[in-house]
Amino acid sequence: MASKVIRAVDSVIERAGNLGLVISGFILVIMVLLATYGVVRRYIFDSPEPYSYELSMVGMLWSFVLAAAALERQRRHIRVDFFSGRLPLKGQGILLNIVAPVLGFFFCFLLAWQGWEVAMFSLSISEVSSSAWAIPLFPVKIVVPIGYGLLCLVLLTILIRGVASLFVSTKKVVE
Repeated sequence: MASKVIRAVDSVIERAGNLGLVISGFILVIMVLLATYGVVRRYIFDSPEPYSYELSMVGMLWSFVLAAAALERQRRHIRVDFFSGRLPLKGQGILLNIVAPVLGFFFCFLLAWQGWEVAMFSLSISEVSSSAWAIPLFPVKIVVPIGYGLLCLVLLTILIRGVASLFVSTKKVVE
């Protein structure tokens, strides 16, 4: 029963992460089109416009935050093996599957928690950007707690797997 629940939750987290990755990809395509539009307007028509730059900055935040959970789940994030590569295999497993997810979880939890408070404050005061366009900032800011909350869930699943692998390998050694 518990394994079915764990698999179901894991499947939901995986689908949410993959959805974030797909959305991030679409946002990157839109950013390329916006940058091209801005360059064409500036250098060909000699008529610069600031909106493509501002939307690209929003898109950069969204694409990074929404893709982070899926990349962490697939273990395709940047990792510096300077220290972990010098440890024995069991030490590497503990460092990469237990210590790093615990530290990452606390960091991402703080980002999600504070991001939520900042987004709710932005919504309560109807905050807008200081540019001429004055876009509402709540949709920009709410993606931070959503993305980092999902990353917290991914880090928890990695931690659970890491702890479970410790007990499984210990059990096999004892038998």
